[in-house]
Amino acid sequence: MKTLLTQYKPFFLFLIKFLVFYFVCTFVYKLYLNQYNPDLNEVDGISQAVAKQTGYVFDLLGDDAEIIKHEKEPSVKIIYKGVYISRIIEGCNAVSIIILFAAFVFAFSSGFKRTFLFIVSGAILIYLLNIIRIVLLTLALYYNPEYESILHGTIFPLFIYGVVFLLWVFWVTKVSGYAKRDVTE
Repeated sequence: MKTLLTQYKPFFLFLIKFLVFYFVCTFVYKLYLNQYNPDLNEVDGISQAVAKQTGYVFDLLGDDAEIIKHEKEPSVKIIYKGVYISRIIEGCNAVSIIILFAAFVFAFSSGFKRTFLFIVSGAILIYLLNIIRIVLLTLALYYNPEYESILHGTIFPLFIYGVVFLLWVFWVTKVSGYAKRDVTE
């Protein structure tokens, strides 16, 4: 049994680091969310910030978009050209995706500074791309509402998770030091 644990030690170490980081961050995030009462239609601060910044992007584009708090649920509505197109809920703020991204990077950590900087820069990139994703999704739904299911359920999640996957590959192969760089022997 001991040789099995020794043989797969890197895998088990990765798994333990990943799970501990993921569950601790998810627990802390849930504590944060518990400050807000969905029965009172309260929207968490991060989701509000995402909504506000989505509005800024529409302003930069010169588009007629309005970001307003939903009256009947804990979300923020996006009104585009006078039409209620989409809403931002807690799941749209990318925090869960950022936690997943960071847990993987942490599990393959090779030093505090490098890992910390990669997690922070990756989280910022994911956050910004998520705002762009929301803007593009809103535009796509305005012009092609018949494709809502595939746009919201497949194409745009594929976009954000694809970026996370590419960041993970970049981390493992170029930054973390885990991948062998010289295999010419």
